[in-house]
Amino acid sequence: MARWSDPVGRYTVCAAVSGALLAAGVVTAAGPWDSSGQRTAERVRAVALGGEQSTEGAAGAGARGDARAAGETGPAAGAATVLAGLGEAPDGRAEGGAGAASGTLPTSAALERALGPLLDDPALGSRRSAAVVDVATGRTLFERGAGTALLPASTTKIATGVAALSAMGPDHRFTTRAVLRPAPGGAPAGSDDGGKGAGKKNKGAPELVLVGGGDPTLTAREKPGGWASMRELASLTAAALERQGVDEVALRYDASLFKGSRIHPIGVNPNISPVTALMVDEGRADDSDHGPAPRVADPAAHAAGIFADLLEEKGIRTGAPAPGKAARKADTVAQVRSAPLAAQVERMMTNSDNDIAEALARHTALSSGRESSFAGGGEAVHAELKRLGVPLDGARFADGSGLGRGDRLSARALTRLLTLAADPERPGLRPVVTGLPVAGFTGTLTERAADDLAAGLVRAKTGTLTGVNTLAGTAVDAEGRLLAFAFLAEGTPAKEPAESALDRLAATVAACGCRG
Repeated sequence: MARWSDPVGRYTVCAAVSGALLAAGVVTAAGPWDSSGQRTAERVRAVALGGEQSTEGAAGAGARGDARAAGETGPAAGAATVLAGLGEAPDGRAEGGAGAASGTLPTSAALERALGPLLDDPALGSRRSAAVVDVATGRTLFERGAGTALLPASTTKIATGVAALSAMGPDHRFTTRAVLRPAPGGAPAGSDDGGKGAGKKNKGAPELVLVGGGDPTLTAREKPGGWASMRELASLTAAALERQGVDEVALRYDASLFKGSRIHPIGVNPNISPVTALMVDEGRADDSDHGPAPRVADPAAHAAGIFADLLEEKGIRTGAPAPGKAARKADTVAQVRSAPLAAQVERMMTNSDNDIAEALARHTALSSGRESSFAGGGEAVHAELKRLGVPLDGARFADGSGLGRGDRLSARALTRLLTLAADPERPGLRPVVTGLPVAGFTGTLTERAADDLAAGLVRAKTGTLTGVNTLAGTAVDAEGRLLAFAFLAEGTPAKEPAESALDRLAATVAACGCRG
């Protein structure tokens, strides 16, 4: 099967990422991205909080150093330089950004002196895997147990994002369709009840099938915010039916694209809906758009019910929707396409969205001809990362989200994934890094490191399970170099002390000159 390859030149993401709050209501975490790969909104907030510092590589680092000497902390000191180094070529030549290779490399000995004692913190439990890598050169600067594969928790999403973007490309979209065919012999086509039950009131009506394309961000909100809209699909469908003189249909819904169990191995859980190729607003039973929430038991039936109500509002009678399967010869009367995969990956990373992660793992499986199930998704992610040269000793992918306890990844693998995603020669992978939460600003790091030197300088994916805490991402260090880091801890006695210990490690990577 032909595989997508990165286009020539830089790929710039301009996508809305809903739900991540910024600046006490000033702006939201929605593109565009500036030439350095930074959310413009982050810079806006930095100005609002007290002024923007220099962004010119070592000069910017000097300004941050002066602020530290004066005892200043907070997002304004560093927000302007976050991810500045993503625009550098591997040899240090600037490509629209500054910082990745503007200073000398930290030494391994200095990093050991700075990070070693912090890794010995009892709050980090009984097992650790740690690594720090220079992004511009790919050189490993620090390791401790880096090759040991531990439970990665939600840092698994870094692997899922890289695999999905590599397999399908950042511009890939998912399509939700409504298809129609006349009912043969007067009974609703595809009905197995002879016109009884759900189809009784629609006997003789043509069959309309809502076909799920595995879009985890399909929404029925009045303001879709750049995501595919169920309201738009209903309007387009109703208009198409009216043109054909149809005002009554037998409504079916087809969620057969995804296979296997719909329930995650952890069981019914507010952190994830049953995994299905047809859902609206992630099957949430409240008005939330990210984080834990009550979920409907059957997202596909729920989505079909909403579609039916919207059609009824447009004058199309549907009766009660029932499961079905779209016929090969059925005509597509309307469709909506998702936001690009790049935007989906960014939203997944920023909000640690489990529903998106599991959908993307299944689509990665489909792109390689594997079964679109938990197992097939895991196999596809592993195979794609192996193709990219990621060190996968001991790695396992039992899901795409990291919610389960069957996954294994090492710090070495995670830093390699981050380095690949930050490589200017692979612009299609960049959404994995640009979507990472920014310390003190966005997503799952909004309330972490907000008063620390890491704020605005560290961008990282968090991971939390009982007894497991992880953090992996990038940091602009004191001399302007972009470093990738990964810290995994198992057997942690308590969540908050472990998170604080991880935050100190990330802040140290950013603040430490570590050259001597």
